[in-house]
Amino acid sequence: MVSDEPLLSEDDDATVLEARVEAGGVRLDKALAEAFPALSRARLQALLAEGAVTFEGQPVSGGSAKARVGLYAVALPPVAPATPQPETIPLTVLYEDADLIVIDKPAGMAAHPAPGNETGTLVNALLAHCGDSLSGIGGVARPGIVHRLDKDTSGVMVAAKTDRAHAGLSALFATHDIERTYIALTRGAPNPAKGRIETLIGRSSSDRKKMAVLKSGGRNAITDYVVQQTFGEPARAGGAPLAARVACTLHTGRTHQIRVHLASKGAPILGDPVYGSGSPAASVRAAVHDAGLTRQALHAAVLGFVHPVTGEALRFETQPPPDMLALESLLRDL
Repeated sequence: MVSDEPLLSEDDDATVLEARVEAGGVRLDKALAEAFPALSRARLQALLAEGAVTFEGQPVSGGSAKARVGLYAVALPPVAPATPQPETIPLTVLYEDADLIVIDKPAGMAAHPAPGNETGTLVNALLAHCGDSLSGIGGVARPGIVHRLDKDTSGVMVAAKTDRAHAGLSALFATHDIERTYIALTRGAPNPAKGRIETLIGRSSSDRKKMAVLKSGGRNAITDYVVQQTFGEPARAGGAPLAARVACTLHTGRTHQIRVHLASKGAPILGDPVYGSGSPAASVRAAVHDAGLTRQALHAAVLGFVHPVTGEALRFETQPPPDMLALESLLRDL
């Protein structure tokens, strides 16, 4: 899923350390320093101030507070990756001029280097393709990147080749003046068949690597959706379908937004290893297997925007890749 949040990628998962504190009553930072010997007391104080420490799933702050007996978790931000190197990786280029480039990103390609994905990313490919023309505003590790798709989400992305295009595109994403439509194949179908999901989304208190719909905190997230087709209708009247093709239009770009929102409607994306709670019907599981789908069935199908330099209206649309097309064809036969 695309994100227009500050460039902490949805693939930049924090490392989460857990340890039990067996004796309460002492200063929290001291108790944590004993429980997490690899972290200095000063480092733990900084992490407490950043809200990166939880007790039994609930955020805690203030090293001078008294420790409690129980499970503490510390989310360590990812280490800044080394300067990425150009790599000759084939790209499907949909549009390119002196200021920007639009590509159809394959599933399995991370947008930029991060721990566990230091090479083979879109940035590595763009450095080879664009050379010195790639915009540097995104920083050493993320040149040209103004938005992201999850590593295992396929579809249309734009990158900036000049600083003026980078600034202009970033402004469009910040004000949500971008047309973005995604195709998802889901377990079951959201009900009603058309609607708007508007929630707060933030880090899950129980799992810092996941996002969640929150009652308070987090950031506002808006997704419009429409069920385009349902599959495997039960014989009984009014029964829920086994699967569906859903088009989602983003009005914000929070981390994992579509994945979290569809799961909150009881229709998680098929193949989603993080938010796909519950098991699909046996026939749907068989279709996923036979289609060779090994990732979430989510494709960024449409990206439209006004060129930040020329003022030209641009719109790009691509079909889902073969694994999603094969799955959709198998689902039609249910």
